[in-house]
Formats: sequence, C-alpha cells, structure tokens
Amino acid sequence: MDSRLNAFLERAESVLARIEPLLPAPRPVIDWNTCLAARWQRDGRSGFLLPLEVSLDMRLSDLIGVDRQLEQLGRNTQQFLDGMPANHALLWGSRGTGKSSLVRALLAEHAQAGLRLIEIERDHLADLPRVVEQIAKLPQRFVLFCDDLSFESGEGDYRVLKSVLDGSLEQAPDNVLLYATSNRRHLVPEKESDNENWKRVDGELHPSEAVEDKIALSDRFGLWLSFYPFTQEHFLNVVEHWIGQLAAKAGLSWQRDEALDILAVRWATGRGNRNGRCAYQFARYWVGLKLLEHKA
Repeated sequence: MDSRLNAFLERAESVLARIEPLLPAPRPVIDWNTCLAARWQRDGRSGFLLPLEVSLDMRLSDLIGVDRQLEQLGRNTQQFLDGMPANHALLWGSRGTGKSSLVRALLAEHAQAGLRLIEIERDHLADLPRVVEQIAKLPQRFVLFCDDLSFESGEGDYRVLKSVLDGSLEQAPDNVLLYATSNRRHLVPEKESDNENWKRVDGELHPSEAVEDKIALSDRFGLWLSFYPFTQEHFLNVVEHWIGQLAAKAGLSWQRDEALDILAVRWATGRGNRNGRCAYQFARYWVGLKLLEHKA
C-alpha cells in the first residue's frame, strides 16, 4: 500500500511540476502604507496591480528650467493632497524635457503625505474603471500615470478612450487624478485634409468635425502644461547641474569651463537633440571619463 501511495504522490508531483508554469502567478496583495507605486498589469480579460520598487532620487530641485510647469503641477498636486478640487493634467511637448521626471519628482516630494503613483499603459486605459474601483475607498491619494499617451494616424482607439475617460474621470473618487504625458498636444495626429473643411460663420473660423473629434480627447484634461526644446544655455545649465550631482557623489573635483561646454554641445549635436535626458547622459559620460583618468 505504501509503495502504491508513494508512486501516486510522485506522479502527482510530476504532473504539478509540468502544470505549474502554465498557471497564473499569484496576485500580490499591496500594502499602500509602504508601497509607493504600482503598475496595472493586464491578465487575460482582467488585470491586477503589481507593486513596484521605485527610486525616490529624482527631486524637484533636479528639474532645471521648467519652473512654471513645476509650479503649476505642484500647486495642482498640493490641492489634490489637501482634498481640494484639482484637475487631471496633460504634460505635452518635446521628448526628454522633463515631463515624466516631474511626475516622479512629485511622488518623491509628497510620498510621506500619502501620494501614490499607479502606472497604466495607453493600451490598458479601457481598464480605468477596474483600477479606480480597487483604490476608491483607500485613504491614500493616487495619481494614475500614463506615459506617452498618443495615437497614430488611422487608429480609432481614441474614440473608445474618450468615452472611457468621460465616465472614469468625471465619476472618479476624490482620491484619484490622471496625469498623462505626450509629445503631441492633441494626442492624435492632424492631417492637412482635416483642415480643408473649416467654415467661416459671422467672420469667425470654425474647425471641421474631424478636427473637433481629434482635439476633444485633450479636452478631458483640465490642466495643459507645455514643455519646449532646450536652448543651448538651458542645456548647458542642466549639464552643469548633473555633473555637480554625480561628481559630488564620486568625490570628484571639477570646474565648468569653455572646453567642457564645447564638449557638451558637440555631444548633443551628435545625437540630434538638446534636452534633459541628453544632458544627463553626457554628465554620466564625462564624470565616468574623469574618474577613469584619475584612476589611471
């Protein structure tokens, strides 16, 4: 009897070992008192919140040259934390100019006050009602963050998203806001043909229905913040800031001079852009190079 039982248990263990990889992973239980951020993870027709380990090393003081945007979004976020009326926000403009960094810096600034961040991909925004349902009655304040919200020409998803945002945002509980970033102000590319049917009524120009339809998605956001390409002076100031931060951590003595500025400008020119991300990458390159020279 014992031998037959042992044989059965061995077979059962073998079957379980083969089946287990096919089973869905156990869904984590999030303690929002200690967890600062999560990502909405699609799982079949449903989904769940996956806790994230986030770094809080991005500070508001690291964002150079975006004082107006920082002040407006910071004030909106403070209103939200204080239980006052606040707007959903669209941060749009050139890539690498600090849109996502500003949102993450606000998390670092206000995490102790109960601010939490939930990342949700554009393709999963139809799940907004499910996400909101899970956090509606919690004491923390949640920013739902959609990075790079935009649509390509010919995609019709934005029409579905408009109705979802209407229902989800207008009926959202007081502890939920949506912040989104995009390279486009109107989220959907506009064609030249869209502008052919504008009408003049009583001396005023009225956009065509195609244009109205496309810009309507952006209207779901009450706060629009624009981020513009860096000037050369702005770029070099950001380079100086990040070299200062990295050099201080490494114990490296340095001084900004004309040769450094020329090298930084050449670095940006070689990449075809002049933005905060490029400045940070150059700072890492330059500090690492100097540390290697000192080591040699």
